[in-house]
Amino acid sequence: MRRIFLFACLAVLAAGAVARAQECDRSDDSQQMMNICAGEDYQAADARLNAAYQALIGSDDAGGKRLLQVAQRAWISFRDAECAHNTAASAGGSIHAMEVSQCLTRLTNDRIKQLAASANCEEGDASCAGPGEDSGEVQ
Repeated sequence: MRRIFLFACLAVLAAGAVARAQECDRSDDSQQMMNICAGEDYQAADARLNAAYQALIGSDDAGGKRLLQVAQRAWISFRDAECAHNTAASAGGSIHAMEVSQCLTRLTNDRIKQLAASANCEEGDASCAGPGEDSGEVQ
């Protein structure tokens, strides 16, 4: 149910920004403009994520591509559920769209760092782990 709600919020945010055809003006501190700016920030982060993902998937073999696709789909489900959970308290309020966009942006930027770290791993290097990941060492 929350996932459907998040997708509905994202659709409203995207449709609203397009319908108004306004660009972000960071000097305007109205909630409507903060929502627009947060939406633009997320769109920019999403574009960077897509570029990082395409670069990484283009360098993998068939098995690696399949595993990366599965991982990315699971990450998207996690991101959406996490942001739905983190922003549930503001649902129905004018700030909700901004909070959802900010959450999506933060998690998307974290994922970009993870993909970049993965792209810099040498094949067979078991000690190479992305940011925040366990390297497998037992302490």
